[in-house]
Amino acid sequence: MGELEDAVMTRVWKWNRPVTVREVLEDLQQERSIAYTTVMTVLDNLHQKGWVRREAEGRAYRYEAVSTRPAYAAALMNDAWSQSDNPAAALVAFFGMMSDEQRQALRDAVRIVQGPERSDREGREAPQEENPGSVTDAGGR
Repeated sequence: MGELEDAVMTRVWKWNRPVTVREVLEDLQQERSIAYTTVMTVLDNLHQKGWVRREAEGRAYRYEAVSTRPAYAAALMNDAWSQSDNPAAALVAFFGMMSDEQRQALRDAVRIVQGPERSDREGREAPQEENPGSVTDAGGR
């Protein structure tokens, strides 16, 4: 997503409701000089890319986000990670860039994804996997 597309989507996500070109234009004009047709083109491009859906209202459209900003960020991270020739090294490098707060948010997210059953076992030894085809590390563990 380009810089102007991001600026438009930021407003759509922030308002969390169907918006018109005019509303986005007026908000963007507080920061920059921009034409109505430019905002209309950007929203049309975002619609073509599947980031917004639109519904006709008279002679205009109302645009609404298809997904959330967190979902967009997750898709970017997944895309970057999947393009790496060494995903584990990419993750280590990424984690190394994180602040303490971001690492805590990551730990919290892992707990949520693992669900309550695994969270209840934290602090206790995890049961051994019975799957003989499980992945091992370089030391055979």
